[in-house]
Amino acid sequence: MSLALTPDELADRLAAAIDARAEFFDERHEAGCRLFNGFYEGYPDLALDLYARTLVIHDYADPPQDARALITAREVACARLPWIETVVLKTRHATNPDARRGIVLAGEREARWLREYGVRYALALREGRDTGFYFDTRNARAWALRELDGRRVLNTFAYTGSFGVAALAGGARHVVQLDLDKTALNVAKESYALNGLPVARADFLAGDFWTQVNTLKRADRLFDCVFLDPPLFAVTTKGRVDLVNHYDRLLNKVRPLVGHEGYLVAINNAVFVSGAEYLATLEQICADGYLALEGTMRVPHDVTGYPETVAGVSPTDPAPFNHATKIAVLRVRRKDKRRAE
Repeated sequence: MSLALTPDELADRLAAAIDARAEFFDERHEAGCRLFNGFYEGYPDLALDLYARTLVIHDYADPPQDARALITAREVACARLPWIETVVLKTRHATNPDARRGIVLAGEREARWLREYGVRYALALREGRDTGFYFDTRNARAWALRELDGRRVLNTFAYTGSFGVAALAGGARHVVQLDLDKTALNVAKESYALNGLPVARADFLAGDFWTQVNTLKRADRLFDCVFLDPPLFAVTTKGRVDLVNHYDRLLNKVRPLVGHEGYLVAINNAVFVSGAEYLATLEQICADGYLALEGTMRVPHDVTGYPETVAGVSPTDPAPFNHATKIAVLRVRRKDKRRAE
């Protein structure tokens, strides 16, 4: 349940949060960010995202909250950011599936792409419960853009493929995108087209993670970098994804696909897994000496809130990470010294 705030108090809190994010407001209005993270900034049932000229309001209340807070959010954001053309409301606990995917409150059409660090990413803001493009992993995309020139990359649980798009835009030699959701992978293909990147059907693997990884192993494929950013929980006939209890199984599943001295970017966004618990999992899997924790990545301030706007705390301590989305870069050493070729 949200903190008890009057409409004026909520308006002041929203205005302060939006003003703190001025660094993300570009002259062409093509960028995006989280404008307000109520979980950390004093109103847990509400979040606001900016995608170019589209405002997305997330109502997380259960049951859905009354209209006053939503009207306040829309009015404050549109007053502060007059270039907003379209407003979409996503109601997480609505009984109507269309409302969960998003209802257009104003404007004609939501943004179809945004630009981040010079790269265009296609958007499908109303295809699912979430928006499909996540600001908490912005620094991981920046890392891919900067570090993977000439590398071979596998993006597992790729969804709309943003890590792979960033890698290719940064000069990666080859990128394979793997996800169960073919529709999401089609969004990745749109991102390729927006950036003039060639689309090869064989590089988009639409299928079960466990099956596709086994196929890649049998084909003796190796990559310089593998991204592992799974959902919190999922079950198929081939296996189970469980970030709370069995993240180590996912790491062990993909590590044979990483070439000698390659990278494994491991992301765990389970809110109820503390930073210490996640670090312990990583340390345990690194104990054999063939994996090493090279570093971590911070989640940007628009997602965590700024020192002057934060008014809440996470239910578990993310330290040494700074957010429940815990991003680690592991370096792989192989006994056979084989590298991706």
